[in-house]
Amino acid sequence: MDKELFEKSFIDSLNKNYPELSKYFDFKLKIFNELDTLIFEINKCLILEFHRAAITLTNHLLERLLKLALINYEVGIGPIPVDQWNSVFEGPNKKYGSINLGNSIDKCKDLEIITDKEHRILFDTIRELMRNGFSHADSSKTLAGLPDELIAFQGNFNKPGDINEVGLNQKVIPFLQALNMETFAKEASKPYFEFVFGLIFRIEKRLDERR
Repeated sequence: MDKELFEKSFIDSLNKNYPELSKYFDFKLKIFNELDTLIFEINKCLILEFHRAAITLTNHLLERLLKLALINYEVGIGPIPVDQWNSVFEGPNKKYGSINLGNSIDKCKDLEIITDKEHRILFDTIRELMRNGFSHADSSKTLAGLPDELIAFQGNFNKPGDINEVGLNQKVIPFLQALNMETFAKEASKPYFEFVFGLIFRIEKRLDERR
């Protein structure tokens, strides 16, 4: 593909989406400053309409957020002398650094870092549809609500009037799975990011209130 076509596509997407999404470049985190560049990267994906990339990166953002929330809950958010950083963070990082998403969601709920409603959304919806569907490339849960059978019509160039009806299971045929996942990503990438973006600030507020 010619470079000029890429440039036009990028510029068209930028002009179309920047007015709505530029607000996600204008924020200030108090606790989770290390998430700044990741948020910027996701928003750039959304602006350029890289929806599957945005979802996969938002999955990463969410998992990292919950681990950091647990670490900061244990360590506290007050100042720590630099010469104590190793000893202070070593234990919590070992404890939570490798925790899986389901366990981190449950643990955050137990510690009231997230609410019951947030727990339900994260555990029952996001964990299944977003993380498994994109980070794990398992489309079964994401496409579960679609009908098993998609009616297609097969023609014959040698017999233009000869058209056969064929029932196709769009949940198991790879290229139909891909088309449906692409459609899902276009619809879900922005609302998903917006939810996680808001969750970051809600968790920061709760941690700050424990100070």
